Amino acid sequence: MPQFKKILTARHLILFGLAYMTPIIVLGTFGILAQITEGHTAGAYVLALIAMLFTAYSYSKMAAAFPVNGSAYVYVSKAIGPHIGFLAGWAILLDYLFLPMVIWLIGAVYLSSAFPAIPHYVWLLAFIAVTTLINIVGLKVAGIINALLLLLQVAVLAAFVALALHYILGDASRPFWTLQPFFSERENMLPMLMAGAAVACYSFLGFDAITTLAAETIDAKRNLPRAILFITLLGGAIFVLVSWCVQLAHPGATFANSDSAAFEIARNIGGDIFVTLFMCGLVFGQFSSGIAAQASASRLIYTLGVDGVLSKTLGKLGRFNTPTNAIVLCALIALLALGMDITTSTSFINFGAFLTFALVNAAVIFHYFIHQQRRQGKALALYLLCPLAGIVITLLLLASLDKTAIIMGCVWLACGLLRLILLKRAAHQPQKA
Repeated sequence: MPQFKKILTARHLILFGLAYMTPIIVLGTFGILAQITEGHTAGAYVLALIAMLFTAYSYSKMAAAFPVNGSAYVYVSKAIGPHIGFLAGWAILLDYLFLPMVIWLIGAVYLSSAFPAIPHYVWLLAFIAVTTLINIVGLKVAGIINALLLLLQVAVLAAFVALALHYILGDASRPFWTLQPFFSERENMLPMLMAGAAVACYSFLGFDAITTLAAETIDAKRNLPRAILFITLLGGAIFVLVSWCVQLAHPGATFANSDSAAFEIARNIGGDIFVTLFMCGLVFGQFSSGIAAQASASRLIYTLGVDGVLSKTLGKLGRFNTPTNAIVLCALIALLALGMDITTSTSFINFGAFLTFALVNAAVIFHYFIHQQRRQGKALALYLLCPLAGIVITLLLLASLDKTAIIMGCVWLACGLLRLILLKRAAHQPQKA
């Protein structure tokens, strides 16, 4: 029976996680966040970084305890119980199934803005087809492509920041050393920042994605925890710095089109030539992120298929030792992007992420504090207080999502409960001779 090959090192994991996070996505969603926070995007990213650090720590501890494929599904099942683990897996499935769709949707929106004569669905279908083919061939090819595309998008991102700073310094009327992009004294500032952080957390989804690659990682018990924390810190630093610079270059939240606001800002600070370079960088970023997102999603679906949570056909490897059926399923689900917008789809997948993050934080308490009874000295803070803080923060972020996202998320969770009931009923039925 085909098995995964251990080919990934810590360096590969970091590159994969950063590609998944897509540093340039801070520009892709800038207009949406600026409108939600009324011009305080940097503050939203600071709150999101704080929230994600608590959860990243919990993921690192659970990855060290259970260095196997399955991510939150396995962690919660082992630490709390199989039924709660099923719900964790079902919730994060919402994230992993629909995240590739959102990534390709953002890329298609920007390309259709640059080339209005070509319908956006053409770009979307092209993203899906090429990415699916690369992932079927395998992670080794995907890793090489991701590394090259990551370098290109980081170069474009650095140029965007440099031009934004040049634009700010060239206008004496614009203050440079100001905290305005972070916070200002106005009513409802904190709820507004929390609502922005709830969407900004979408950009951090990547530190958890590498845990789905445990079966393909060399010395996963050591390399996964280190990579998880490094990715979160580095990605968060990039998001905060870039959002601060861009918000200074474009104060407020007024755009011709919030979904492609960075396109407008790029033209203001760098002219038409830079707009073209920026477009290339954003497309490269979305492409590499789509590769990583689909690869992670397919590994989780494969694990759920092996365990019988989903169809057994999804728990099989193809001729390239990749979960081909699961990869194709991700591609088919991404077609839903043809009828969705960025804001709704981003908030929708964050519901699953936040619920799962809370459960992984709880898993740390159950595994280390309760079962292993690590309760003395700093263990009290590491295995009880920090995870508790992570639970509270992620649940607050979940409550800050828009009502549509919460309703859709609850419907998804209800479907999961129904699936669990059916599985339990099937397990208790007598087998036919």
